[in-house]
Amino acid sequence: MAALYFITVFTLFLLASNAEEITVKPGDDVTLQCQSQRDEAITLLEWSRPDLNPETDDYVFFFRENRLYDHYQHPSFRDRVQLRDPEMKDGDVSVILKNVTINDTGTYECRVSVNSKGLELINTINLTVTDSGHTTGNTWTEGDKDGGKKETGNLGLTVGLPVAAVLFLLVFMIYRKCRQRPDQPVHYRAAVPQQD
Repeated sequence: MAALYFITVFTLFLLASNAEEITVKPGDDVTLQCQSQRDEAITLLEWSRPDLNPETDDYVFFFRENRLYDHYQHPSFRDRVQLRDPEMKDGDVSVILKNVTINDTGTYECRVSVNSKGLELINTINLTVTDSGHTTGNTWTEGDKDGGKKETGNLGLTVGLPVAAVLFLLVFMIYRKCRQRPDQPVHYRAAVPQQD
């Protein structure tokens, strides 16, 4: 039973860590994708980077009540971030980050509030900006093979789901085998009359 619990927790962890991976070269423009609910009034949109100074309220992009609040924007992102679709049709709240640099490498989070409800985390993106075809630690990436073009994927789901499926099957097979062992004696407690 403990193994089944472990597999469930492990699978939930992998699903929760399904951040999209994007790799680009310095100077490129990159679209950070985020899709909100369709046909809902978007009252607040925040794009943030948790690895920036958490004590400040500086955002990558802050949009409220149909307008951009650039004074809430971190100085390094001013005049470099715009909505892909200014009308946010069909809930498209993706942004374009222009002229990326090595300093733009990090985790980006998209949070949306619709109809003045609470903020909800919609998407997480891990952006890597390569320098001369190398990432940190001089490790080649798939994006370098095609001239540094964007690489997307999800390592957590690609590796985690097959591993979770194999673990689940193993636990199931062990469970069935333990229940079907005919070689184990069955102990019955017979009612023996007590002698007075």
